[in-house]
Formats: sequence, C-alpha cells, structure tokens
Amino acid sequence: MVRINRLCSGLPATVLAKVETFNPGHSTKDRMALKMIEDAEAAGLLQPGYTIIEGTSGNTGMGLAMAAVVKGYRCIFTTTDKQSREKVDALRALGAEVVVCPTNVDPEDPRSYYSVSSRLALETPHSWKANQYDNLSNRQAHFEQTGPEIWEQTEGRVTHLVVGVGTGGTISGTARYLKSKNPNIKVWGIDTYGSVFKKYKETGVFDKQEIYPYVTEGIGEDFLPANVDFSLIDLFEKVTDRDAALMTRRIAREEGIFAGNSAGAAMAGLLQLGGQLKSGDVVVVIFHDHGTRYLNKMFNDAWMRERGYLSDTADDAAGLVLRRGTQPLVKVGHWETIGEAVAKMRKHQISQLPVQDAEGNWVGSLSERKLLQKLLSHPDLSAEQVAPHMEPPFPHVESSTKVQRLIPLIRPDSEAIMVRMPDGSWHILTQHDLLSAFL
Repeated sequence: MVRINRLCSGLPATVLAKVETFNPGHSTKDRMALKMIEDAEAAGLLQPGYTIIEGTSGNTGMGLAMAAVVKGYRCIFTTTDKQSREKVDALRALGAEVVVCPTNVDPEDPRSYYSVSSRLALETPHSWKANQYDNLSNRQAHFEQTGPEIWEQTEGRVTHLVVGVGTGGTISGTARYLKSKNPNIKVWGIDTYGSVFKKYKETGVFDKQEIYPYVTEGIGEDFLPANVDFSLIDLFEKVTDRDAALMTRRIAREEGIFAGNSAGAAMAGLLQLGGQLKSGDVVVVIFHDHGTRYLNKMFNDAWMRERGYLSDTADDAAGLVLRRGTQPLVKVGHWETIGEAVAKMRKHQISQLPVQDAEGNWVGSLSERKLLQKLLSHPDLSAEQVAPHMEPPFPHVESSTKVQRLIPLIRPDSEAIMVRMPDGSWHILTQHDLLSAFL
C-alpha cells in the first residue's frame, strides 16, 4: 500500500493506493482466478484434463492461465477488440487460445465475447466456464484476502474504499469484509459513461439507453453481474474515457506508480468526489493492474491524439499545467525571511513565489527580478521578514480559463498566474508557460 502525494495534494484526507501489481500476474484478478479454480476443483466441476473457458478483458484470463499452466489445464479465452494488444499477447504467451470478438454488440448477441465463451463451453468436451461475472467465488476471494489486508494495513483506520467496478467481485468482497468491521466505511464505485451501474444504483432501473461503446478498460458493464452487491456500494461516480486515460498517465508521471487504465479511472473519480472528504479520512483506492498492458494505448501519444485526449497545444489553464507537469507548488510564508525565500528559488530553480499567511490565504508574491533590485540597494535585507517586502498576490484563475483570457493577466507588476485545479491544488503559470501554448 502506497500513499498518494502529489495527485491528492488538494484533498484533506490521506489517500492510499492498494497496488495489486505485486500479484504474480500483476493484477488483482489473480486472487479470484485461483479461488474460482480451487472451488471448482473441490466441487468436482473441474477435473484433470479439462479445458478452462472464460470471457475476459485480459486480467482474469492471465490469472486463470497461470494457474492452468501449473495445474495442467488447457485454456480458451474470448475477449473484445477494444482490449490492449499486450493483454492478448500475454495470454497467448501462457499457451492460451484467444478468440477476439466485437465490442459494439449486445451481451445476448451471438458474436459477443460472453455468448461466444458460452457456446465454446457447450461445444468443448470436458470443459468448465469460470463465469467470473456470476461466480460468487470471485467476490469471496476478496472477502478472504483483499478486505483483511486493507483492514490490517490501515490498522483499522480506513474510512473510504474507492474501486473501479467491472465484475463487481473486488468491490463487493472487499466492502463486505470492511463493513463487517466498521459499518460506517463508505464504499465508492467508479463507473464509466456507457455503463449501466450508476443509474441502476440510483433508480433501480436497468436503462439500455445508457449503453454505448466506451474506451476505458476493466470497468463498467452493459448487464448486471451477480457479483455486484449494490447494497454494499454507497454511490457510483462516472468518469469519462479521456479523464481516465489522462489520469492513468499522471499516476505514472507524478506518483511513480506504473498502473493501468482502471487505476486512472478510480483516481479521477476520487478527485471528482473530493469535496465529500474531510481531515482525518483515510481513503484506499484499488490499483487493479500494471501499466505494461497499456503501452500501445494510454501510454502511446499517437493513440491518445487520435482520440482527442492529447493535443499539441493547450487551450486552457489546466492544459498548460498538465503539459508542464503538476509538481507540488513551492510557496513561502509571510513570516519567513527574504533569505529563506531566495534559498527556495535557488533550490527549485524558479523565479516567482506566492506568499501565504498563517491561515493559508494567498496574501502576496515575490519575484526574482524585484528581489534582486532590492537586495542590491539593501544587502542586509535577507534577514528581514517577507511581509513588508512582498508584492500584491498573483491573479487567481480556475483551471477551465481559456489561454486567451490568461494573456492579459501577465504584466510587469504581476509576472505569474495562480491556477486552481479541480482537485483543489494550486499551481503557477508564467509567461514562458503561456508562450508554450502557441508552439
């Protein structure tokens, strides 16, 4: 479990990532894959010489395939054509046969990966279909493993669980254990646009009008799996394909954790819900799988640009901040000395500093150029406090402010702009950053 720092700098809570890439197949699905196999063996449904058949987005197949190699089973998996090439290649590397099916069809359509896997199970002698969506061994694995681990690793301080929901096994099994320990724990399910979960939770209506193709992998469904226990999930939050993809990249670049697409969706959803958190909360976010499975998708600039998720130029303040990289804001307190402020500028190689008061309000600013002028005429200034020598605060803007509206805010008497991002964090834009918007 790893604390998330930069991405959640604007949140009052402690946010911890349950990094499931340390499982043998680099995914949380290893837990339930082995559990389903062992339960089927115990029930006599899976016997030596049998073939394991399953419809999978990749990670469950990986767990099943690894266990099948050890136990001597053959595997046939169906998947959709939206899944990353890396997932298909990994399954084949473990000796599995993979049948790729179209994404944009109903679950009942004979071409869907659900229907094809069911047909193969009927046609293949001595076969067993794992059926991860309705096989309750899925969520039982997380009740027995993931839930207890989170409770122990947080020493019982966890207050929120945030999970991308696909089969529902991870969130439901983990939630059932944690709520048995503390019924007040909030469980937030992350959904995607094109999926039915959120509306069904809120209205009890299964609305087919909600269903349409989406890019995000590993979460959302166009039917209701038996493993999704809606009574354990307090709310669902939808995240766009674009926001999930961009956040997947930010997790790697800003936290140093190379996680997959569903982790990006979960983090983006958490930040959208950040206003519901308070000081003292301990949030656990499940990072389901590893970034290597998305090298030709979310981590490929050309793929991202083709879908409009990346552009060569940024058109708003948020785009400029993200383009530069959201490093933690360097600031100075009005009670600190000019010498301390200059030391921060040197250490971080920056030319401007925002000034805060004891309550965290932005009350002024310092610029390298103006400080140099003052120090040349008053060399002993470095020992004095910042407050009497600071300039007015930098202009404040929201992240959605268009570049054209930012340009007039850069003036000789105000050499930077403060940007408030959706997660509540603050960042600075300079004249150089604005110039990059046109290059």
